[in-house]
Amino acid sequence: MSIVKYIKESFEELNTEVTWISWSEAQKSTVTVAIFTVIFAIAVFIVDKVFQFGLEKYFELF
Repeated sequence: MSIVKYIKESFEELNTEVTWISWSEAQKSTVTVAIFTVIFAIAVFIVDKVFQFGLEKYFELF
């Protein structure tokens, strides 16, 4: 199978066989993912700072 034929068949399948979500639903999902990504990043930052603080205090004991 040639690469050109493969690409043509792939695009045809994407246009005829795949069910796509609506544009508004895609926008809502993107915003939801972005918000949870920011929340998760903040949570990881806070946990990192707590561990950093705890380890600094622990090593100051010695």
